[in-house]
Amino acid sequence: MITKEDATGSEARLSWLLAAVAGMIGAAAFLDSQGYFVTFMTGNTERAVLQGFDTTRSRGVIGPSALNAAILIVAFVSGVAIAMYMRRRFWKNHPHGATVLTTIGLFAAGMTDLVLNGFDGNDVTYVPIVIVAFSVGALNAAFVKNGEVSIPLSYVTGTLVKLGQGIERHARGGGTMYDWLGYTLLYAGFIAGAAFGGIVGTIIDDGYVLFGAGALCAAATAITFFHTDRKTILG
Repeated sequence: MITKEDATGSEARLSWLLAAVAGMIGAAAFLDSQGYFVTFMTGNTERAVLQGFDTTRSRGVIGPSALNAAILIVAFVSGVAIAMYMRRRFWKNHPHGATVLTTIGLFAAGMTDLVLNGFDGNDVTYVPIVIVAFSVGALNAAFVKNGEVSIPLSYVTGTLVKLGQGIERHARGGGTMYDWLGYTLLYAGFIAGAAFGGIVGTIIDDGYVLFGAGALCAAATAITFFHTDRKTILG
């Protein structure tokens, strides 16, 4: 059974913020690239497979090539793996140090696009989007318990599965509202972030949006350090 602290405590509230960061990054990257997904690896996998069928081209389905989609998936998984290694090796006293790696990655993506694209109003080029996918993967290593990721921030499908399970458990009398409330608020955080990303993408129509995402993640990093990491270290 999920407790009130699990569902709405300080770590849960921090997860809502970081889910919003993931949503904002995903929306901004989608709007200012060629429709690439940096949070939705299920979609990238389906695109990679379907690009091998003639019907995909004949129907004019827009999307990256199978190779491009596969590279995004590899970049995402690499981000998770490297962030997890860094946590085990260097961030034992900084449970949310993964946000630092994400912040660095987002600013690196922005600088890469500046070099490749010149910020002349064109869409973000592919290479920076690969770096963004890596950064989102790293962000998912922010919450770890017993050596395993406990809150996958960009995995919305999994969040909704847990939400449905919690609703059923509460409805049959085997649980409480906290079995689904935390997942609802985590999902709401992702939606809010995606909406904010849409607003930013409307105002900023080129690669500068990556710096905006990096700044937001830097702010989240500061919050995690002063309100979570310091408590862990001092405690």
